[in-house]
Amino acid sequence: MASKRTVRLSLKQPTYAVCVVGVEMLIDIHRDVPKGAKTFGVSGSSGVEVFVVYNPARVAEPTGKDHWPLDTDVDVAVSVGAASKNLNDLKVKVSYFGQREDGALGHAVLYLTGIDVSLDVDTSRVGKVKRSQGDKKTWRWGPEGYGAVLLVNCDRDSPRFKDPDYTNNQLDSLTDLQDMSPVVLSCDGPDEIFDNHKLVLKIPSSDSRRVGVFCARGGDSLANYKQVLGPNHLSYEVERQPGEREISFYVEGLTFPDTDFLGMVSLSISLVDMATLPEVHLFTDKVAFRLAPWIMTPNTQPPLELYVCSVVDDHGSNKTFLDDMSDLALKANCKLVVCPKIENRNDRWIQDEMEFGYIEAPHKSFPVVFDSPRNRGLKDFPYKKILGPDFGYVTRELQFSGASSLDSFGNLDVSPPVTVGGKEYPLGRILIGSSFPKSPGRRMNKVVRNFLQAQQVQAPVELYSDWLSVGHVDEFLSFVPTADQKGFRLLLASPSACLKLFQEKREEGFGQAAQFDGLKYKKNRSIDEMLEDKRLRNDSLYVQKCIDWNREVLKRELGLTEHDIIDIPQLFVLKDSYAEAFFPDMVNMVVLGKYLGIPKPFGPIINGQCCLEETVRALLEPLGLHCIFIDDYLSYHELLGEIHCGTNVRRKPFPFKWWNVVP
Repeated sequence: MASKRTVRLSLKQPTYAVCVVGVEMLIDIHRDVPKGAKTFGVSGSSGVEVFVVYNPARVAEPTGKDHWPLDTDVDVAVSVGAASKNLNDLKVKVSYFGQREDGALGHAVLYLTGIDVSLDVDTSRVGKVKRSQGDKKTWRWGPEGYGAVLLVNCDRDSPRFKDPDYTNNQLDSLTDLQDMSPVVLSCDGPDEIFDNHKLVLKIPSSDSRRVGVFCARGGDSLANYKQVLGPNHLSYEVERQPGEREISFYVEGLTFPDTDFLGMVSLSISLVDMATLPEVHLFTDKVAFRLAPWIMTPNTQPPLELYVCSVVDDHGSNKTFLDDMSDLALKANCKLVVCPKIENRNDRWIQDEMEFGYIEAPHKSFPVVFDSPRNRGLKDFPYKKILGPDFGYVTRELQFSGASSLDSFGNLDVSPPVTVGGKEYPLGRILIGSSFPKSPGRRMNKVVRNFLQAQQVQAPVELYSDWLSVGHVDEFLSFVPTADQKGFRLLLASPSACLKLFQEKREEGFGQAAQFDGLKYKKNRSIDEMLEDKRLRNDSLYVQKCIDWNREVLKRELGLTEHDIIDIPQLFVLKDSYAEAFFPDMVNMVVLGKYLGIPKPFGPIINGQCCLEETVRALLEPLGLHCIFIDDYLSYHELLGEIHCGTNVRRKPFPFKWWNVVP
């Protein structure tokens, strides 16, 4: 606890001091004492509270007309409850007495001017600034927590500028204020007191590149809003106008939490006495903010927009695929956004280029696209076409090396909300594909992993995906929403389930039914041939071991049981020791609410139906899901990707507020 300010009294002349409303101030009653004084009495005028502070183990409280002993264990403190109307309109009198208390030996008088100085933010997280009497200097997580939230001002509200708003130290638009957190400075008191006192707003040097502060004088003119604190300004002498009791400020975040930044920043106001040399800081009030984290949304959140690319290759355009996506989006009541070839430069893998998430404060929330360091044909699309009003942008570029396949965001997923060993993850957990633990191999770059870890609210889990040729987690897992108490199922690609299904069909007499039946550009493979192909079997069983390892990690880290997991039949083959899907990878689907866009597997036709499709329907449709199989063979599968890789979905934010998380 900070020590209280002390004012010295004099028997010869009155003492004058400023007292901040609600802040106790000590009076030094021991410095100037009449000769022979043994006791004292103290009184205050209306509006002043006087407290005698003493050690009850050593000092007895006086009774009747007795006075307090002049003992080192006795102190006097005062406080005022409201700002003064005039200078020195409050009074405290200390009288000193000798052994006989029939007459005072001397008096000391203190004249006070009450000033109301307070810096207030939305400490209670209700979306509005309220005067706080509690702890404003610290920040606490959880439902019973407190502390203000700051958004990174990473959208672009004005079409006149091409960069995010935080790059500009001038206000581009009044709507930009909505992306900032309000701060109210109370500064009430007689105007004359500010002739020799000033108010100084400060940020620590360590926070100067994290926040920007704008002073607001109201009105519709942008000139009335100027940045007073930021990377080049650590302090600001407040320009208080006569009679002004409140001054508004707006604070913007400039950077997200990261490995070198925990996300906490502070702002302080000091009342400074300019009549002394050196100038004395009479009072300081401080508030703390936490920068809002970037949050991913899982498949269980309702879809808002489906993104897909229009491309042309050796097989022609992907118009049929786009039409299928349009139909799927219509069923799911979801907006379709088609990125034209001129913007994607014939790069169809829009899932790999970016990940949609959002940031949220009690007063405002908006989506933020995380641009991967992949930087292929789509590299400019998130910045040039998605960044805009109330749509933010963040990226992490690699400093010393080029991106690997695992840096693409098909290798980034997030689970639905889970509880693990009694610990709740109400915003789910991020899933990242990596190399096998303690072995060399490909990993997502550290700069991206550190960023994700630093957000704190979706504690990342690393999985083993380096066994895949492309190496992305979306090649062997997906989550689908369900209407039951669990709320979701984890889908895992399963070579064992596929081999078992084919074995059952052979025993039923359908051994001649062929995979790829109906694909004129692919050689048919009968069930008998596939089951007798030792290489295909061995490759798939190896892949099964890799998936089983991840299965145990997912069960442990997400608190899942076998009942929460559904095995989706899938075969893989190895090429240069890395696995690729033998037929279109059904787990690599796009999830739009209860509608699933699943790569058409072109499995053996038995009794007029693809047995792979029939099996997947039997597994998923009883859960209230609709399986829609879409031909992506030429447009995506032959290029080592599927529907999920070629699409991207922006979803509704969680209803749960991230600041209620207990990390």
